[in-house]
Amino acid sequence: MSKSFNYDLIIIGAGVGGHGAALHAVKCGLKTAIVEAGDMGGTCVNRGCIPSKALLAASGKVRELRETEHLQSMGVTVGGVSFDRGAIASHANDLVSKIQSDLTNSLTRLKVDIIRGWGKVAESQKVIVIGDDGSEKVITAKDIMLCPGSVPFVPRGVEVDGKTVYTSDQAVKLESLPQWIAIIGSGYIGLEFADVYTALGSEITMIEAMDQLMPTFDPDIAKIAERVLINSRDIETYTGVFATKITSGNPVKIELTDAKTKEIVDVLEVDACLVATGRIPATKNLGLENLGIETERGFIPVNDKMQVLKDGKVVPHLWAVGDANGKMMLAHAASGQGIIAVENMCGRDKTIDYRSIPAAAFTHPEISYVGLNEPQAKELGKNDGFEVATARTYFKGNSKALAEKETDGIAKIIFRKDTGELLGVHIIGIHASDLIQEAANAIASRQTVHELAFNVHAHPTLSEVLDEAYKRAS
Repeated sequence: MSKSFNYDLIIIGAGVGGHGAALHAVKCGLKTAIVEAGDMGGTCVNRGCIPSKALLAASGKVRELRETEHLQSMGVTVGGVSFDRGAIASHANDLVSKIQSDLTNSLTRLKVDIIRGWGKVAESQKVIVIGDDGSEKVITAKDIMLCPGSVPFVPRGVEVDGKTVYTSDQAVKLESLPQWIAIIGSGYIGLEFADVYTALGSEITMIEAMDQLMPTFDPDIAKIAERVLINSRDIETYTGVFATKITSGNPVKIELTDAKTKEIVDVLEVDACLVATGRIPATKNLGLENLGIETERGFIPVNDKMQVLKDGKVVPHLWAVGDANGKMMLAHAASGQGIIAVENMCGRDKTIDYRSIPAAAFTHPEISYVGLNEPQAKELGKNDGFEVATARTYFKGNSKALAEKETDGIAKIIFRKDTGELLGVHIIGIHASDLIQEAANAIASRQTVHELAFNVHAHPTLSEVLDEAYKRAS
């Protein structure tokens, strides 16, 4: 470290991206500080991945134990099943506290300085930290990394009170169980909370602005997901409509407008409304204007090395990772970006391979994917001059799924017809989130279905749905 700086690296934001970057920076011998104004762990630990998975785990047990026909088919009889909403909420809160503590302790153990306060870039290689009392502290570093994360997007016309109309930030606290709740959006957040609420007895109206539900999913997966996650449950749906006005209160009033005609088509009155319309970068008040950096729709422009760009040119010593750069708004993508940024700081030329980063929805059954969906692959093939092929296998033909009597679902693989290169894998079914990593590793090394078809999988395991798909493709 140069004696002219307080640190080698200052990281603004202690979410998953900042935490992963700090750990790797220490490993690389960099003296590191991390600045955080809110809760350690950021969105993922406090208001996202961690508490929502705790709610899904607990509500999933309730759903499983209440599916008496399924259990009886295996010779299991269960009496009445009840649950304690407060205890389920406490389970999620306790897990947040544990992970938050573990994260903080790992930084402390590695001698990363944790500086509490709001960090903003004052000028190149200089950060001002504003404390809760308004005091200001100036610190310097050879490199600065911005990891501010994101916040829920709330459309115009939506009145959020945090009680009857709320975002996922409040929903993970499970402070109430409304009898009838509207969920705006059918993406991962909307689907996961629909899973929780229906398991615990709520009726749901799901409202999607696009013409089809789950518009970002591969079409084959979306079709099955609609059947097993929506149509089979106490969920009514609207597609092709906007919730143009949502008024909090008792009841909550929701004005629905046709996306094409712009005419009001219905007015709903429900007990509560979850606004699950995505997330936007939390990039305000970071001091970017001090360096003349303009965001793009709120996102910080970066190159593949995670260096911040100004008018298309690299801003020396400034990096941005995670949701704030908008490349891939996933917690593990942020962590991977942080590590890539540190590698480049240390002179090791590295970029991140977004095609090999998997994603999952932890519904029952789960959904996961990695790489391209079929329309994306066909578009790439059209541009690059190759044909796309697919292969599908079904959980109903898998011995382990049959033993569990959990046979809803498919594994779909997408590959180049000429070379056999694996381009994408999409799974809906039991433990899909665990199965996808094998496919992610294969895409990362650009393997072909011909190579993968010779891999030997343990029998009987769920992983054989992929084994069979590779063999069918080959």
